[in-house]
Amino acid sequence: MSNVSKTFFSSVNTGLTPNYEELREEHQIAVLGAPSSAAVTSTVINVHSEVSVPDHVVWSLFNTLFMNWCCLGFVAFAYSVKSRDRKMVGDVTGAQAYASTAKCLNICALIGSLLLTVIAIVVVATSSAVIFQAFSP
Repeated sequence: MSNVSKTFFSSVNTGLTPNYEELREEHQIAVLGAPSSAAVTSTVINVHSEVSVPDHVVWSLFNTLFMNWCCLGFVAFAYSVKSRDRKMVGDVTGAQAYASTAKCLNICALIGSLLLTVIAIVVVATSSAVIFQAFSP
């Protein structure tokens, strides 16, 4: 650093234009420091830029077409489409929120439809047994 200041101040005092190439090289040596013989270690960090957000569109479409209990499948399909739109725009947080809502609605639609199917089978089986016993002698 003393060479840099000496070169800079000596050119000012003498009235000569400073040699910028010398200043640049001396500044680089001062910033980088003296070369060392120590082994250089490095750390590699892998950053995944693309986050996979499941939008549950296929599941929602299945629930809409086959198990649309109280229109939960259709509402889940709407949230799935919103999640896909947010993912295309690049809003990962919004896509995750819509996907989470769609997943909850799909689970509710699936459980509700399965319960209604089981209840319908039980009702038909018991009523068939009652009717069969009523008509048998």
